[in-house]
Amino acid sequence: MKTSRRMIANVLGFLLLAGCSAAAPIVNDWRNPAYSSDSLKRIMVGSLSGDHSVRRNFEDEFVAQLRAVGVDALPSYRFTEGEKLDEALLKETAQKARSDGLLSVRLIKTEEKTQYGQTGLPYTTLGIFGDNAGISWSGLGGATTVTRYNEYVSETTLQDLGKNEVVWAGTIRTTQPDNVQAGIRSYVDAVMKTLRERNLIRKGE
Repeated sequence: MKTSRRMIANVLGFLLLAGCSAAAPIVNDWRNPAYSSDSLKRIMVGSLSGDHSVRRNFEDEFVAQLRAVGVDALPSYRFTEGEKLDEALLKETAQKARSDGLLSVRLIKTEEKTQYGQTGLPYTTLGIFGDNAGISWSGLGGATTVTRYNEYVSETTLQDLGKNEVVWAGTIRTTQPDNVQAGIRSYVDAVMKTLRERNLIRKGE
């Protein structure tokens, strides 16, 4: 009986961890069917959402992975330090930097979710797109605790600036990762994998 209970507890624990994974699934994506140009050679990356330090890490991770597959990439924060970034400014900045492509990330919406389990004290952490406030409580005898957290729905878009058209767009759903940098890397990995599969960036040798 004890063994069975332990096995059940392990399975439940695994399912709980799987549900809270920091992975960044692409819910859906769209590729411009009329786009037939060669791979973009110089891409500016811009994040329109999140804390400034997170934005820098986001853009740096994209730049690193793009350069790893032979694309000349550059982060927007180097050209817009101290400015409030929006889509118009980001596009203008990319054109001035003589980029032929623009990869941008923006937050679409934030949804509050509830999770039941056992947690510690209330906490506040920094997520990819902003603060996450988690509140938990329990009754006598170690009753079930409740944690509320934010789930983010964001969109990543790749544009061909020379043709002034959207090449690709993907919607991505994320939750609060245990490690912000790991969460950013997971997000970028998912986008890069899809862009390679759609033959929109060069594949590494």
